[in-house]
Amino acid sequence: MTDFASDLTEIDTPAAIVDVQRMRRNIERMQQRMDAFGVHFRPHVKTSKCTPVVRAQLAAGGRGITVSTLKEAAKFHAEGIDDILYAVGIVPSKLPQVLALRRRGCDLKILTDSVASASAIADFGRAQSEAFEVWLEVDTDGHRSGIQPESPTLLEVARTLSAGGMRLGGVMAHAGSSYDLDTPSALMAMAEQERAGCVLAAERLRADGFPCPVVSVGSTPTALSTECLDRVTEVRAGVYVFFDLVMHNVGVCSMDDIALSVLTTVIGHQLDKGWAIVDAGWMAMSRDRGTQKQARDFGYGQVCSVDGTVQPGYALGEANQEHGIVYREGERDGDIAARFPLGSRLRILPNHACATGAQFLEYHALDDGGLVRWDRAHGW
Repeated sequence: MTDFASDLTEIDTPAAIVDVQRMRRNIERMQQRMDAFGVHFRPHVKTSKCTPVVRAQLAAGGRGITVSTLKEAAKFHAEGIDDILYAVGIVPSKLPQVLALRRRGCDLKILTDSVASASAIADFGRAQSEAFEVWLEVDTDGHRSGIQPESPTLLEVARTLSAGGMRLGGVMAHAGSSYDLDTPSALMAMAEQERAGCVLAAERLRADGFPCPVVSVGSTPTALSTECLDRVTEVRAGVYVFFDLVMHNVGVCSMDDIALSVLTTVIGHQLDKGWAIVDAGWMAMSRDRGTQKQARDFGYGQVCSVDGTVQPGYALGEANQEHGIVYREGERDGDIAARFPLGSRLRILPNHACATGAQFLEYHALDDGGLVRWDRAHGW
């Protein structure tokens, strides 16, 4: 973390800006909610991939972290964080990396959802005299990976791991389809579906004689919408730390909660079209158009003034690689050059904070004391 600028006029654009006050407020909101339920909270750090952000999440009360790449696991273990869940199904080619991290003292848990994967873990573990801690991924909503809670495969995988000398650490679910919802009742129903399915999987394992100490659920929408976490031991969520326009459309945050934006400079105009051209294209914002299938489409992002004030009706409606097009939705703005003069700076709120953050090697953290640079992990 290095002091390097006093305001947003002194840095090159495009740049990723983190509003630290908003970020802290988001962290406190989530942690206080989990504390009230009496469950552990394991933040998913794939959103920020940034040590100061993760430190703030843990300082607030988070226990352990969730990662989506082994590069993240290695980075944060080197920073002194040992309790790490790698929440992506493991493949045999990555087991040597997992072994190396564990032998350096990292309490790294891995994930499986098939007999084939469980067999590979057991074979490699036996060959290396290593008892890996393995969690079973449970599919509660048909969104992505996982074993359905009532499937015979659940017990087959547990037996394969146990027979191979591996440790069954628990079950986890991720209700990713919650991103497609936008009403409190639908979100609460999905949260309960996620909870009940994961609990059922744990109960089936225990009834068959297997230990299942951890029952882990989570997505930002379900974590912020659930009314019951009975028999759940921990919750995971990631994008809540920054929020974004998709989460705004889902209904779990306001515009004033979104802590990540892209600082951009107006580099030209097309007056006959009512366009302002900026230097943030899809290479800065990412190609993620997650709001396109929601009730409100924000194009490539919501336009704000340099101080973060939302400019209603103005969006980054189109983007090329290094060019973005700002215009007023629904009608041509004949005064756009006066509204957004050449050389002026704007901030764009992103559709998907994880995807936009991934376009940058660093964040520029904006706080009362000015700006500091925060490095982030990049790549795989």
